[in-house]
Amino acid sequence: MTDGSSLRVKVWADGADLAGMLELAADPRISGFTTNPTLMRQAGVIDYADFAREVLEHITDRPVSFEVLSDDFDHMERQALRIASWGPNVYVKIPVTNSAGESTAKLVSRLSEDGVRLNVTALLTLAQVRAVVEALDGTPGAIVSVFAGRIADSGRDPVPMMTAALELVSTTDDVELLWASPREVLNIVQADSIGCHIITVTHDLLKKLHLLGRDLDQYSLDTVKMFRDDAVNAGYNL
Repeated sequence: MTDGSSLRVKVWADGADLAGMLELAADPRISGFTTNPTLMRQAGVIDYADFAREVLEHITDRPVSFEVLSDDFDHMERQALRIASWGPNVYVKIPVTNSAGESTAKLVSRLSEDGVRLNVTALLTLAQVRAVVEALDGTPGAIVSVFAGRIADSGRDPVPMMTAALELVSTTDDVELLWASPREVLNIVQADSIGCHIITVTHDLLKKLHLLGRDLDQYSLDTVKMFRDDAVNAGYNL
């Protein structure tokens, strides 16, 4: 497993840099793409719809997730239907709640009945997973994105929770579990080992995939050489 080629978990690229997305579209390891408003803002995206349509002109053979912007359920629904109309490979991202903490489960259920493929996002608890999975009954295809990285940031081991989430997701047809916000290559191995369906990987983390299974003695030597070379190149002396 030195380059990720033996992974069973599907790797989706997470970002909103158009040039980077198109470069990764040529990488056979990448099975899909996710974006969100925060990533778009960081990438300097000005017009949401124009950006999305440009992405979809080039990426037609793999799923791409775009998120609704509204905090009002009626507006969310209208935006979701609009986003879904942009292409057959689009998944519409719906947050698990609005910013007032009100569940979007009823909206998720309505959109699923309307045939919209959803990526329900920002989940961090099993109670949220259970409610969303129930709302996705009858979906034409959906993703439940649990932010395992943020769970880990809180000092909790995400693996038991993700394992339990996988069991919950398996009770509804055509629903996949996505390991969101990974922090290190180890998270990819963890997601793969429990049978998680998808993991989102940032461009920077993807560059580290070649380290999978690397010989640690050689890695140690390379690290020593790096420190030595940097000291020499900086002209340090004692």
